[in-house]
Amino acid sequence: MKTGMIAAVAGLAVSGVASATFTGYVVTSTNVTNSGQNLTVYSVFARFNGPTDTLLNCFNLASSTPGGLTGFWHKDLATSNSGVLSQDFGTWNPSQTGGAATNRPFDSYLTVGGQAGGTNTSNADPSWVNGGNTDARSWNRPDLPNNGTLGWFNSNPPNLQGRVGTAPNTATDVRIGQFVLSQGHSERTFTMTVGYNDGVPGTAVQFGNGSFVLGPAESPGSRRHRAEHRD
Repeated sequence: MKTGMIAAVAGLAVSGVASATFTGYVVTSTNVTNSGQNLTVYSVFARFNGPTDTLLNCFNLASSTPGGLTGFWHKDLATSNSGVLSQDFGTWNPSQTGGAATNRPFDSYLTVGGQAGGTNTSNADPSWVNGGNTDARSWNRPDLPNNGTLGWFNSNPPNLQGRVGTAPNTATDVRIGQFVLSQGHSERTFTMTVGYNDGVPGTAVQFGNGSFVLGPAESPGSRRHRAEHRD
């Protein structure tokens, strides 16, 4: 497994009661084989430094790499592909990932923390449009629209799905997506913004942005990119 991190620009909490700071994105990668395909599975996490920091939404996902928004593998239970490993059909909806052993490890999906499965409450926001016209598929598609505004959110934030320390989140990291690509693919760079708070009711939402890389050129250890914190 390989792990990459991005450097952070320190930020101050909005609330005086608790501290909340987004410190960057963390990427881990694992090579696997399924259905005769050699795959690299990337897990992307948002990292925080407060004990109750809570991720609320992700938005403005974009890639500066030509072709960086295509070529993902899916193995979910969407009606378009029904659990078959495919680059032509699938969904980014984490509630449709299917079996924990047979589907989830090989499926590309987006999430605001929590476990990918039927109880996950992450939803696509209205940004999933293409060419200025509403695409009826929303995020029920294998690729990512090239509009630079893609977003998703926790539709039931009282469930604390996006909070650090709430399983399967770690004490610092909240999963925001899993991206499955063919082994040996070209390196691709993404930028994204996250909205979060310190988990205290009534405190203001803060925003942080940064970049992360999915790519075979990534060496074991740390790969650092700049992250920014905005109130």
